[in-house]
Amino acid sequence: MTSGSDQDLAARLTRLEDLEAIRVLDARYCRHLDDGDWDALMTLFTEDGEFDGLSNPRGKDAMREFFAGLADGGLTSFWHFITNLEIEVDGNDAVARSFLWQPCVLDGAASIAAGRYTDTLVKQDGQWLYRVKRVRFHFFGPLADGWDENRFALDTARAAAVHP
Repeated sequence: MTSGSDQDLAARLTRLEDLEAIRVLDARYCRHLDDGDWDALMTLFTEDGEFDGLSNPRGKDAMREFFAGLADGGLTSFWHFITNLEIEVDGNDAVARSFLWQPCVLDGAASIAAGRYTDTLVKQDGQWLYRVKRVRFHFFGPLADGWDENRFALDTARAAAVHP
């Protein structure tokens, strides 16, 4: 039988492992997205997962189609940097909040975007996955214009991702 302190230590260790696994999940999300590796990106989501941001695809097929179609909307290159990660774990559920800094190329012009992610995660079969990956932009626009002109320009961000 384990003593109370051993149980506390085991719980603390599990929590630290969970926090690190979620940090790694975010790093993989950025890498797979930036590399255009849509199949690998989909492994990070639950079967019924969703992306809530520039559009709202639900399920892996719809998300794969959305991400693969970004270039058709003029968003041809991007580099995702996530910082200031805050994670709240409650058993097999978690919420992660982070800041996004995203240099990108939109319609051939160097652009910059920044915003915040609020993600809902679930631990399935010992692996953390996104149930909902949600982003809200603070600004998105041509780098030459500076960030202030495009602050809260969701239409600019949406136009880059949602095409007719």
